[in-house]
Amino acid sequence: MRAFVTGANGFVGRYLAAALRNEGAEVFDGFVDVNDVRALRGAFDAFRPTTVFHLAAQTFVPESLRAPLQTYETNVMGTARLADALRGTAGGAPRLVFASSAEVYGARDAAEYPLVETLDPRPRNPYAASKAAAETILLGESRSFGLDVVIARAFNHIGPGQDERFVVASFAAQLARIAAGGTPQLLTGNLEAARDFLDVRDVVAAYIALARRGERGEIYNVCSGHAVSIRDVLRELIGIARVPVEVREDPARARGGAEIALLVGSPAKLRARTGWEPTIPLVQSLRETYEARRRDAAGVRL
Repeated sequence: MRAFVTGANGFVGRYLAAALRNEGAEVFDGFVDVNDVRALRGAFDAFRPTTVFHLAAQTFVPESLRAPLQTYETNVMGTARLADALRGTAGGAPRLVFASSAEVYGARDAAEYPLVETLDPRPRNPYAASKAAAETILLGESRSFGLDVVIARAFNHIGPGQDERFVVASFAAQLARIAAGGTPQLLTGNLEAARDFLDVRDVVAAYIALARRGERGEIYNVCSGHAVSIRDVLRELIGIARVPVEVREDPARARGGAEIALLVGSPAKLRARTGWEPTIPLVQSLRETYEARRRDAAGVRL
């Protein structure tokens, strides 16, 4: 495989590039602006990828609420320009694996869980809307122009190196600072929400499996099929850290109407098509995430 990874310097992109190289793939992971069609086309023509993994995006929901137009420009128009560049690639367009998000499902009735790919999108925030719009563009390109696209709707993924803006990374970083001598106070948003968590290494394994065996023009959930409350995740991390801590809810971390109480999906379609299964237990991922933050915080005077 000759793999071109957009967003290769991001959290997931770094793991994906490493996993691809470990499997013997040639990887282009340099920076190319997804809004520059000419630069994209030049990079594609020079590297001649067999697969493009499109991960470059604005991925933080609160940021999308603060700056929706910028989110749409990056996530929607950036994807449209990438598709346009692929159409003009010398030697024919490669397969495109698009990293979408379970956020597109929005809030659902209890009877609709676990979520399946045939449900209609109901985005509740600009980030989710941008991913739903990008999916629609790519599926339209597939039907109109024959673009070989596979859409991966990833649920929440975690692991060492994730940006502290995200909930598990935030908890781990705060606990690591407390363990290093910081004030024993941990700030949270809504602890009642429940999410379907996967380790980032399992997520990239799913992306690679879809690149190889996914069906053109299809959508696949990338998830475990099990939901865990944010409260239980925090409790597990506190147990791992073994530090006394006062937990306080921070109104600034609440998402208001953009909050979704439950996100849990069915991985049955992905499993049936590719044979993929998650291999890293949640507790292992939490422990490794905390330990990485603890190493970062060690020796830092707070």
